[in-house]
Amino acid sequence: MNQRFYSLDVFRGATVALMILVNNPGSWGHIYAPLEHASWHGLTPTDLVFPFFLFAVGNAMAFVMPKLEAAGTAIFFQKIIKRTLLIFAIGLFLNWSPFIRWQEEALVFKQWVSSANPESGIRILGVLQRIALCYFFAAIIIYFLKTKGAFVAGIALLSLYWILCLLGNPSDPFSVQGWFGTAIDKKILGVAHMYKGEGLPFDPEGLMSTIPAITQVIFGYLVGHYIQQKGKSFEMISGLFVVSGVLLFTGFCWDMIFPINKKIWTSSYVVYTTGLATFILSVVMYLIEFKNYKGPLTRFFDVFGKNPLFIFVLSGFLPRLLGLFRWVDYTDAAGKKVYTSAFPWLWDHVCAPASENLKAGSLLYALLMILFYWLIVYWMDKKKVYIRV
Repeated sequence: MNQRFYSLDVFRGATVALMILVNNPGSWGHIYAPLEHASWHGLTPTDLVFPFFLFAVGNAMAFVMPKLEAAGTAIFFQKIIKRTLLIFAIGLFLNWSPFIRWQEEALVFKQWVSSANPESGIRILGVLQRIALCYFFAAIIIYFLKTKGAFVAGIALLSLYWILCLLGNPSDPFSVQGWFGTAIDKKILGVAHMYKGEGLPFDPEGLMSTIPAITQVIFGYLVGHYIQQKGKSFEMISGLFVVSGVLLFTGFCWDMIFPINKKIWTSSYVVYTTGLATFILSVVMYLIEFKNYKGPLTRFFDVFGKNPLFIFVLSGFLPRLLGLFRWVDYTDAAGKKVYTSAFPWLWDHVCAPASENLKAGSLLYALLMILFYWLIVYWMDKKKVYIRV
């Protein structure tokens, strides 16, 4: 049964919009708590964005996999390898871009490894790189093991990751210092190419934590496959609600011994966030597909869902590019020139002064960024321009 589900576009678009919201505050020092990641264990709305996107990748895979299977193994590998390499390369490009930066009064090249500090360099992994790797391995698992085999493989990956965490450091397996994956990332990637936002070399999109993330795509595929097979029926929607409840309960119970944690992407985190994604998708699907709700809100989100990868890349690249075109904003008391560029100027002169509460100003800035990028994808949709890889 090959039906069109508008609700899937809306769900994917809402996820992209939320991703732009949390990635583009006016000031990282002034953010409302729900728009920050959990400091370590636990969950905030912001921690749902990435797993929901991987879940949506799996949903989409369910609708293209029959064509790939019909094309044969050679074409299958050709297409997924090409797409994997392209998404990974775009992610690496985004980390390195725009290849130059301001250092005092001069533009300098961003070195692969800093000559001044051998532990500083261009980060290799990131959001798009994780999407690429998860897509690649999930596609292979689904193609060769089919639906039931993919489900078993997904459970096996979650269990394997749990065991690896426990064996890697039995005394302190789930802390930032004790997590086993960092040592492997250091060995393979090198400290210079790792994320250091936690105050030490630690990559939240590291190699080992990609193992359970693969299952997020597999679960998304299984949900998409179920939707496709059952069609727009009350059996389908009720089944999704039941599945979401089972996953939420399982993830909650697993959290008691394997804490929900985005930064090391624990197995309980995969199960729990998949349950939430399935539940929210079920609600969206019920309203749109069964109650025929289509209005300004669905229209707002669905254009994001039609160019999700493009707008994510643009929202990461454009601020860096515009940051190269700067001008003197003012001269401080010491006579030093203080520079600004387009987006920082918007924060300093429009959003920050808009409220005495800088968190409100920071949220205003993020909302303006959503509107700005929405206007771009809305125009693209009007012109029937859809950029896919």
